[in-house]
Amino acid sequence: MKKFSEEDTNRIIQMAWEDRTTFDAIKLQFGLTQGETEKFMRSQLNPNSFKLWRKRVSSGVGIKHLAKRDEVSTRFKCTLQRNISLNKISKR
Repeated sequence: MKKFSEEDTNRIIQMAWEDRTTFDAIKLQFGLTQGETEKFMRSQLNPNSFKLWRKRVSSGVGIKHLAKRDEVSTRFKCTLQRNISLNKISKR
C-alpha cells in the first residue's frame, strides 16, 4: 500500500465519503483504484465507520462510478456558493 502524508490521507477519506466524487477522480489524483481505496478506507477507519461507508457506497445513494452517471449529474455547484472575481469573494 502506498504511503500518503496526513494531508493526503485526510483528503482521500474526504473524497471517498463524498457522494459525487467518483473512484475515477480518486484514481486520477492519488493513483488508488476502487479496490485499493476500499483497502485504504478499511485501514484508516474504525470498523463501524468502514461498514457505514461501504453500505453507503454500495447502496447507490452516491454515484461513485463515472460510467453509471447521467449527463445531469456530471457537475455540481451549490446555489449558495459565492462567485469569485479578481481573487475577491463577492458579497451577497
